[in-house]
Amino acid sequence: MSCPICGKRKPTRFCPAKGASICTICCGTEREVTLDCPADCIYLIRAREQEQEHRKPIPRGEVPFEEIDLPTGVVDANHPLLGVMSTAILGVAAQAPHVYDADVAAALRALGEAYRTLTSGLYYERPPEGGPSRDMYMKLRETVQELRKEQLARAALPVVKDSDALFVTIFLARVLRHRSNGRPRCCAFLEFLRSQFPQAAPVEKDAPRIIVP
Repeated sequence: MSCPICGKRKPTRFCPAKGASICTICCGTEREVTLDCPADCIYLIRAREQEQEHRKPIPRGEVPFEEIDLPTGVVDANHPLLGVMSTAILGVAAQAPHVYDADVAAALRALGEAYRTLTSGLYYERPPEGGPSRDMYMKLRETVQELRKEQLARAALPVVKDSDALFVTIFLARVLRHRSNGRPRCCAFLEFLRSQFPQAAPVEKDAPRIIVP
């Protein structure tokens, strides 16, 4: 028998994404590229652990919205917002057949640009053209607006401002950039969010703290 991907080498490890054994080289090169690797694949788990151990600092030019400094404590002060935005991301991902970190990154990038213009006194938005990224963008915008309306209706203080939404969006985008390896089918950030924000947990109560090393 030969590897069903390359058709050359001997298959030595079972691939749950293929439902068959493949060779070591194809496992390494096609993982999260052409293969939708499930989160519980032992080879994916090992690869993620190695990536975390050898991860280098993100080059400044690749930091999302690098020109914007996050105010000290802004994320701590906006746990409810962080919670509902994270849950919205997971909700869209659960409803679509294939959603990857790249889709989330595109949605957060567009959302950050929209809120940046709003904080400057302008109104301009350019949602992703289509697919999961656009759905996620629209859901995130709706989620922020709904939280703001609820806070106003309950006379709860503080009320989410556009600047708060901007900073939390940037924070999530930077966590994603740190967690994701850049492969087209990588879901490391989404899996991290699921571990931090279980979908059944209330989002208004003590949202878990996400910390970027």
